[in-house]
Amino acid sequence: MGDLGDFNPIRFEEGGMVIDIPTLNLDSLKKPEATITPLYPDHIPTLETPNLHPHHDKHLPRGIEKTPEEQRRHWFVGSIDQGTTSSRFLIFNGEGDPVASHQLEFENLYPKSGWHEHEPLELLASVEECIDEAMRKFVDLGYRKSDIRSIGITNQRETTVVWDNNTGEPLYNAIVWPDTRTKDLVRDLKSRDQADTLTDLCGLPLSTYPSSVKLMWLIENVEAVKQAYEEGRLAFGTVDSWLIYKLNGGAKAAKPIHVTDSTNASRTMFMNLHTLQYDDNLLKFFGIDRSKIHLPKIVPSSDPCCFGKIAKGALSGVQIAGCLGDQSSALVGQCGFSPGQAKNTYGTGCFLLYNVGTKPVISKYGLLATVAYDFGGGRKPVYALEGSIAVAGSGVKFLMNNLGFVDKSSAITELAESVEDNGGVVFVTAFSGLFAPYWIDDAKGTIFGITQHTQKGHIARATLEATCFQTKAILDAMEKDSNAKLESLAVDGGLSNSDLCMQTQADITGIPVDRPGMRETTALGAAIAAGLATGVWKELNDLKDVNQAGRKVFKPNMERKQAEKLFKKWEQAVEMSRGWVNEVADGEEE
Repeated sequence: MGDLGDFNPIRFEEGGMVIDIPTLNLDSLKKPEATITPLYPDHIPTLETPNLHPHHDKHLPRGIEKTPEEQRRHWFVGSIDQGTTSSRFLIFNGEGDPVASHQLEFENLYPKSGWHEHEPLELLASVEECIDEAMRKFVDLGYRKSDIRSIGITNQRETTVVWDNNTGEPLYNAIVWPDTRTKDLVRDLKSRDQADTLTDLCGLPLSTYPSSVKLMWLIENVEAVKQAYEEGRLAFGTVDSWLIYKLNGGAKAAKPIHVTDSTNASRTMFMNLHTLQYDDNLLKFFGIDRSKIHLPKIVPSSDPCCFGKIAKGALSGVQIAGCLGDQSSALVGQCGFSPGQAKNTYGTGCFLLYNVGTKPVISKYGLLATVAYDFGGGRKPVYALEGSIAVAGSGVKFLMNNLGFVDKSSAITELAESVEDNGGVVFVTAFSGLFAPYWIDDAKGTIFGITQHTQKGHIARATLEATCFQTKAILDAMEKDSNAKLESLAVDGGLSNSDLCMQTQADITGIPVDRPGMRETTALGAAIAAGLATGVWKELNDLKDVNQAGRKVFKPNMERKQAEKLFKKWEQAVEMSRGWVNEVADGEEE
């Protein structure tokens, strides 16, 4: 064996600090008894890595070597999750595990029957408080702000915000996605020429659901909004646009940021689903003059530059790098990156997304076509079929807050388990009409089958079943549109915590229901979008092991004949709930 010779001295540089490793003679390796003592300069303060929490594996010294796995553990990504009833901020490590979080509920406003509003500045304040409190917990664990690589945003989607482009102040309360004040306007729009061409362009049917009709109502009925529109200073956006704008400093910023991503823009009915840009024909149909309104620029869901930086507070200077509408974000958080994968989120409402690949599929069976995600960087956008259910967890809230059935939402399962079955009770929870695949605007919440035998437990069970029946109807429509049967359903959201509800879902649909151990998938999706833009993860393949631990699969136990019988009873109840909203001569509801 010849001489191995000497290695030259090694020099590393990091953060302005120089590390020299002395010459190592490798001839000594020829001697069996030789040992090598690590030659670490003892003046390097970073060897102890004091910013890393004890639960992490030991890291190699900075400047020596860092594997991709080590790098992912070291970086963190924040996620703003702004929902219908609360705001949250979570901080995830590079393995997709939450390490700190804070949640804050805010007031939901119901000024009239069918009206649902939020105060825009309260939404912003709740997000800022959640960031500050979660960061306090993060620092208490031994971490630093500089450990957070970027943050993502996920949000309730169709909820519509309008503000003065000159002052940055809101001009009216946000109109929330289930609001039905626009039902008369929608009825009028459906009778207009070209109404039947809209879905092919934007993927959505005319209903009270999207942002377009909410904006029309605001311009027609709120004087401050109408005046701002006529003077060309009206700014419009969904909640993501509003938060990004204000978190960047609003009108006071040197360069105000007014953007949205394509998943949120696809819920407005203003964006062409094929081009991912605003469509003049769609804007014209809704009577929107593009020269009089400030529309947010449509950008990819994952980008290191487009969304700006946090202007103040505990995360001042940290960049926003990801943005996804909440249901798209949940699909990403479930790692549903392949065509044919589907997830259902059981939140205030219930939303089922089915990945259809890189070409949109326009539904013929009452579903929505939407953007699943658009990660940019040369990647093609991915589309989904979606079924939306207006009432899921809010049905449980109704039993708790309005009827006093339970003291807390988590107790609804125990109440439902106090009876063997629904006792013949069927509850069509059409508080805001029925969404996919029915799209019945004139239905109201209706309970059928009540007898003297009926107990609270029967109604509680029927409330849980209502969500499961509607999910079954959506899955049937998806099967027809895609010509493929779903093999399993990934689930998340608050109501998915109920084992009874998930087992019922498996029984009624006849397919396994797959529930992850870590169910903060909506927030995780936004973190993934931001992390992909800032190097925490480089490609989707790096995410294959994220959020896979602790999954529980609920397999169907019910005989198919019994399941089909229950579903037929549900369909009968849906038909009987039609037409409860009738207009009389003076225009008042009967």
